[in-house]
Amino acid sequence: MTNKLSYFRPHIQDMQPYEPILPFDVLSSELGIPPERLIKLDANENPYGPLPEVKAALAISDALHIYPDPESRRIRKILAEHHQVRESSIVVGAGADELIDLIMRIVIEPGDRVINCPPTFGMYAFDSALNQAELITISRQADFSLDLPGIIQAVEENKPRLLFLANPNNPDGGMISNREFRQLVNLPLLLVMDEAYIHFSDRERSVLKEVESYNNLIVLRTFSKWAGLAGLRIGYGVFPEEFVPMLMRAKQPYNVSVAAEQAAVITMQNLAKAEKNIAKIIKHRGQLYEALTQVTWLRPYPSQANFILCQVEGISAFELKQRLRKQGILIRYFDKPGLSDHIRISIGTQEQIEKLINALKGIG
Repeated sequence: MTNKLSYFRPHIQDMQPYEPILPFDVLSSELGIPPERLIKLDANENPYGPLPEVKAALAISDALHIYPDPESRRIRKILAEHHQVRESSIVVGAGADELIDLIMRIVIEPGDRVINCPPTFGMYAFDSALNQAELITISRQADFSLDLPGIIQAVEENKPRLLFLANPNNPDGGMISNREFRQLVNLPLLLVMDEAYIHFSDRERSVLKEVESYNNLIVLRTFSKWAGLAGLRIGYGVFPEEFVPMLMRAKQPYNVSVAAEQAAVITMQNLAKAEKNIAKIIKHRGQLYEALTQVTWLRPYPSQANFILCQVEGISAFELKQRLRKQGILIRYFDKPGLSDHIRISIGTQEQIEKLINALKGIG
């Protein structure tokens, strides 16, 4: 009898699956709590959702039965004008996640090496395994800062092709310094800076404009967080121009849906309104951080993103997550080295933050 696994590539069989957040309706059903009573602070989503103008435009769209533009020209033109970069340097994807995979598809041969600096966004390791790269792990320091000497040594010894860095980093919300960036971008590898959370930070520290000066630098962005479009899946990258034809050749032709591109266009046309929601999230982050410092058994880390990481003391972090979950408050717990005693809390509305803090006080 044929072995039932004989059809599958060995490296796929050996891969650890990515652990996504459960869908809202599944959580509601599991907990027996109506969706409107759930406080979802576990996936770094925008609590205000898409702009009203986006919802209105999608409700009357008459193009959903037509295949989308494979080059996403409308949104690329707007983004190029906004960032003052060449349109020919931008590629749009179904979220930044797709672009991470596409970069590896066009750069990585099986066995090539990729540097990963955990704790960080799990898709870097996931896509490395998917593309049969050898992952070189340089763990972060106890305060989640980079082990820069370790990275430099790994580059010298292992000759990696790629280094992915989230800036701000997920899950701690810290940023690298300009000095660190200069050292990293001058290493002999392709540096991919993932700026998914840059809108919640000091945006002057973005390195997007630096792409024009370095042929080994890529900067990724997404509409998922700041624009509230996580469910529509749209992100983009600014690339050295020689990368763009290869990426366009490798991607699926209709990767960005009509609805996603339209939502992104409308958001960019109403940027001032979106900025108000970003400002509210930043304000609430400060309020939440201050409140968390008053919880004696939590140690929050300063964050430049739309979430706050906390070390939990005197109680199991997993147990804390479960106790909040029973009350309909959803936070993120990581069962990983360096994070097993930590939780991550996404920034919610004022009302959500107040309910979370009251629940934490009750547990304490």
